[in-house]
Amino acid sequence: MLHDGRSRRVAVVGGIRIPFCRAHSIYARCSNQEMMTATLEALVNKYDLKGQTLGDVALGAVIKHSRDYNLARECVIDSGLSLRTPGVDMQRACGTSIEATIHVANKIALGQIEAGIAGGTDSVSDAPIVYPDGYRSVLLSSYRGRSILQKIVPWFGLRPSHFIPELPGVTEPRTGLSMGESAEITAKLFAVEREHQDQLALASHMKAAAAYDAGFYADLVVPYMDVEEDNNIRRDSTIEKLAALKPVFDKGEGGTMTAGNSTPLTDGAAAVLLTSEEWAQQKRLPVTAYLTFCKVAAVNFIGDEGLLMAPTYAVSDMLKEANLTLQDFDFYEIHEAFAAQTIATLMAWQSEEFCRDKLGRSTPMGPIDLTKLNLKGGSLAIGHPFAATGARIIATMAKLLHEKGSGRGLISVCTAGGMGVTAIMEAAPQS
Repeated sequence: MLHDGRSRRVAVVGGIRIPFCRAHSIYARCSNQEMMTATLEALVNKYDLKGQTLGDVALGAVIKHSRDYNLARECVIDSGLSLRTPGVDMQRACGTSIEATIHVANKIALGQIEAGIAGGTDSVSDAPIVYPDGYRSVLLSSYRGRSILQKIVPWFGLRPSHFIPELPGVTEPRTGLSMGESAEITAKLFAVEREHQDQLALASHMKAAAAYDAGFYADLVVPYMDVEEDNNIRRDSTIEKLAALKPVFDKGEGGTMTAGNSTPLTDGAAAVLLTSEEWAQQKRLPVTAYLTFCKVAAVNFIGDEGLLMAPTYAVSDMLKEANLTLQDFDFYEIHEAFAAQTIATLMAWQSEEFCRDKLGRSTPMGPIDLTKLNLKGGSLAIGHPFAATGARIIATMAKLLHEKGSGRGLISVCTAGGMGVTAIMEAAPQS
């Protein structure tokens, strides 16, 4: 598989996205294909790639229509890239676009391609609505009929219940629990305080707003549908307002998770450009950072561990491979699916018992410097279009490292199905 007997460094040139918007708001009538195509067009324009052929484009969506079976290729066709550029659909729940990034990066590292794009999109607003299997059975039985009678008879089995639509949800089929309900269990297990969750949520909003005001997102977010900024950011949020919200997943006295400290359902798309160093130099494109390590893990969430705790394992194993400690980073981008989940992850790494019994470590991994966490806002403020979040985070991390001119960053994304996807990025030397 290796063309030259050794792997190559993978350069992150940069990324772009459209503003993330709450579901059923600005993008209510936009499809995954429309949002993803607009994002790819913006990336093509940003890096002057019009008409060029890239090695591959890996994209994905978690919630998609059956008509979108070839979503990546269709988006590529309208992106401005050469039609000789292939596209592949991928999906790993909330880690979809970071998994797509790993896929493209591995091809570059192996020398199979010189450049590629990774990204993701999701529209909760344009979710597919299907009818029960009973109705589908009637339709298919009628279609299979060879005679008029055989085509008519199945329709006598039609029932009123067949017309009750089945809406997509975020409930885990193995547990019957929503992601929020699962996270609430983890919050109780780690005794995550409500006040701590609200403080993290408030910080996320304040940092995101400050980043926009400072122009940090000027070249990372392209206007779409007359929107220039993520519309979930609450600039007027206060700890008092957050404290006044009622729990939504456990409405009893023990509930701590609210709409304010949980990520909202969101629409949006994001993409990043990855290349070999040689290709970037030939095209006179900047190398902002390198993707150096990646790791995926899964946990037994059905009866043993928290649904969203897999990143604790992935990060631990990845740091062992990289010969690094949890404190050896200048920036941390930890996906804020829920404030409780982010806090529980940090608490687990500090727990002697968890690190010993679960991670096989002789000592705790320890705390991180919270002043380095999600510096430009996290998913609680920006929003979380499932398949797009990873690419958003990678683009943000690349810019943070490029602006600093040195150092490394840690990325951690939890996903449905009890999985986690993590990565390490390092700054490219300034020329």
